[in-house]
Amino acid sequence: MRRLLARRMKFHLLGAFLVSIGCATLYKFGIAEPRNRAYAEFYKSYDPMKDFEAMKAAGVFECAPPK
Repeated sequence: MRRLLARRMKFHLLGAFLVSIGCATLYKFGIAEPRNRAYAEFYKSYDPMKDFEAMKAAGVFECAPPK
């Protein structure tokens, strides 16, 4: 029973480190990268003036009434 805490602590610290690195890697490649690619693809063809005109025609803005 001597040094039981120290031995178990090494094992659990290594396990926690590996699990955290694995989770960070999965998040980066499973969520962050696809999200960044989707945003980049959307803004390649996004026209803010066209979007503004569509919202203006729909009556979304009070300061810019539809024609």
